[in-house]
Amino acid sequence: MNLILLHDSDFINPSRVRLSGRRFSHIQDILKAECGQILTVGKINGFMGQGTVVSQKADSIELEVKLDNKPPQALALTLILALPRPPMLKRILFSAAMLGVKKIIILNFNRVEKGLWNSSSLRPEAIEEQLVLGLEQAKDTIMPEVIIKKKFKPFIQDELPALIKGKQALVAHPGSNKGDGHILSLNKMCPSPLLTTLIVGPEGGIIDHEIELLKAAGCQTLDLGPRILRTEYVLPYVVGRLLEFS
Repeated sequence: MNLILLHDSDFINPSRVRLSGRRFSHIQDILKAECGQILTVGKINGFMGQGTVVSQKADSIELEVKLDNKPPQALALTLILALPRPPMLKRILFSAAMLGVKKIIILNFNRVEKGLWNSSSLRPEAIEEQLVLGLEQAKDTIMPEVIIKKKFKPFIQDELPALIKGKQALVAHPGSNKGDGHILSLNKMCPSPLLTTLIVGPEGGIIDHEIELLKAAGCQTLDLGPRILRTEYVLPYVVGRLLEFS
């Protein structure tokens, strides 16, 4: 935990917070903070700054806070993600928040297991938990927006074109390099991460009909090379390559 994230409910007055639970345990057991120690804090969807320990009890701690620093610049990359299995979803949400992605759309694809839509990992509190962990790791305060779309075709035809207008929309599609003019390669191009929507399909791959609908909406398939990456590694790999050449 590189940043102590603060909620509105933590404030007992405009400049003081009282923390308990996981954050209190981390401050007490890991940071071993004592009165007078200064910690890095930030308010969710607000500014960052410092918190000075002013009071400690058996189950809570109070900090006097000063929030006067802006959070780091967001990565203007929208992630559209086929719903993966719960453990993988947790890791991807954590990574996306850590990397600075601020808009995540979880989408149904043909090869997404239907039972996954009933998973507890899609509950708002479960999603928020992973996003918070990612923000704490990266020292960021701006909570990503997560949107769930269970119908592929209506989203692709009715919503995606407006979403990607003026941007570059890339579909990570392994083994797609077949001479199609829609295909791009990270080894041959340097698209700006500030103008990119990245679409990552299910582990079983995106079926041809879905690829054609995505192309018709204005997307290009992106060849990541001969290696087949697990879904959770596609986002950091692509972001790293985009930033490398930007």
